[in-house]
Amino acid sequence: MDLSESATSVNVIAGVVIAAGALGVFLPVLPGLLLSWAGVLLWALLSDASAALRWPVLAVATAIAAAGTIVKYLWPGRKLKTAGVPTTSLLAGGALGLIGFFVIPVVGLVLGFVLGVWAAEAARLGRERAWPSTRRAIAAVGLSMLVEFAAALAIAVLWVFGVLAA
Repeated sequence: MDLSESATSVNVIAGVVIAAGALGVFLPVLPGLLLSWAGVLLWALLSDASAALRWPVLAVATAIAAAGTIVKYLWPGRKLKTAGVPTTSLLAGGALGLIGFFVIPVVGLVLGFVLGVWAAEAARLGRERAWPSTRRAIAAVGLSMLVEFAAALAIAVLWVFGVLAA
């Protein structure tokens, strides 16, 4: 592979950006799905593939990214609402998660979120009944990450087919 060729360089850079986006779903410092979509955008703008191929791939990647973003918020949110976990508990978890991210890099986000949800639920329901609500909130966050990761992988697979078809 000769990286001096612009087409190869664009494909490699786009692939690295897309892969970083897929990993970014699990790393809080990277904007996962947005980064995956940006890799396809980069490829569509700079690739020497035909316009009849590049723009439909970008359009489908955009639809996948939009659908993944919408579903990652709606589906877990609906599950939490039916489980009775209030938004205030999630906001408390988010606030403590944000603080934890800066106090204990990377793992502090998760620890802070769990502690914040548990503390809010303990204040609302009592210590004995706080943990089941906290587990539901953790499961909802996991579901959200799974949806986002599936969308990032779908974008990556779509891009690979686009590159192979070029």
